[in-house]
Amino acid sequence: MGIPSALRIGFAALALTCGLAGSGYSQASPAGTLSTGSRLYVRLDAEVSTKTSHLNQAVTARIVRQAVCEQGVLVPIGAEVDGIIVKLIPASDPSDHARMLIRFGSLAIPTHASIDFTGRLVEVENARETVLQDGTIQGILEKDALVGRMDGMLDKMGAVGGDMEKVTDKTAGKIDTSIDYAAGTDMILSLDQPLVIDSTSPPAAAMQISPALDDAVQKMLADAPNRAESKTKKPGDPLNLIIIGDADQISGAFKQAGWSPAKKLRVGSAYGTVRALADDGGYGEAPVSQLYLFDRVEDLAFEKMLNTFRKRHHLRLWRTTATTADGREIWLGATTHDIGIDESVVHHEISHAIDPDLDAERAKVGADLMVGGAVAAEQLVTRPNPLSTGLTATGGTWKTDGQMQVIELKTSVIASK
Repeated sequence: MGIPSALRIGFAALALTCGLAGSGYSQASPAGTLSTGSRLYVRLDAEVSTKTSHLNQAVTARIVRQAVCEQGVLVPIGAEVDGIIVKLIPASDPSDHARMLIRFGSLAIPTHASIDFTGRLVEVENARETVLQDGTIQGILEKDALVGRMDGMLDKMGAVGGDMEKVTDKTAGKIDTSIDYAAGTDMILSLDQPLVIDSTSPPAAAMQISPALDDAVQKMLADAPNRAESKTKKPGDPLNLIIIGDADQISGAFKQAGWSPAKKLRVGSAYGTVRALADDGGYGEAPVSQLYLFDRVEDLAFEKMLNTFRKRHHLRLWRTTATTADGREIWLGATTHDIGIDESVVHHEISHAIDPDLDAERAKVGADLMVGGAVAAEQLVTRPNPLSTGLTATGGTWKTDGQMQVIELKTSVIASK
């Protein structure tokens, strides 16, 4: 049975993307079939590790990004994906990679019978490990982790870098090269065969914002900047997010979604950064470089990291002077995905190279907030004079379809403490 015509246009627009843009959804065909190559975005329910897990151990994960077709939601948030550990090889010496293979093959959707599928792991989000062609997770070697020290970069950090260079030898101790993923680790599976799903499920949030909110957003965008900028007015990250809510609601929503607020760059946070570089570890509250909008630095910044400083989801938000018809605040944001260390440094800060596909990161933010239960409605909107390609403030390339993700938060979001 189809969905109401008022929502069908929104679903059709979402289904045109391919797990990249589209309000945090992955693609499905109108026939109720996920085609070969479609992606399932999942989150582990419990820890897996080459130190503590065992062969043939059952593994459960949950869907964290809806798969949508014109008829509605085929795979809802929270659906269970079951698998088993079929390969588990701890590292035996410093020249040996730890390895783990989890074979997922069963999907349980509420009110549906369990569905078997054929697929494989293609990515562990923000992991320092590599996923091989067959889905095997391959651990790092100690010699590779030590590359993360990047001593030469410390010289470019000025006085703070000089202080940190004195302690790098102390931070670069023995590296733990085991594969160890906590509950909540995000993974991406790819289907090797089509997956037919016979009926739809309710969406986790409304697929369209209200006409009144759309009108307020369009009025705000009429004279809003397209991009943030550096302190020296060099063009920075394109704006691709609009969030409706106050600062406490936003902070609470990101906390529920598993994101952390970014710390300011001071000696303490710089030390944490250097330590993360030295042992190729994570630092979930690492500073972000400052960007400017409306002649001020970001009001809020959040990030999500796993086990390496090199990779992280992160975003910056600025409060605008615009409000909705009922007085709620409208925020502009820019989100990008760090995928490696950029050897260039801006304002004495370590910088990252970004994933050029900004729309994929835009979708990640919307999906995570939806999983956290904080979203009332999401919709992509087109702004006047949209951008398509360009360079970041540090010279990285990016591309986008030019749309912006409007995320209306629930007014009942628990404030972050």
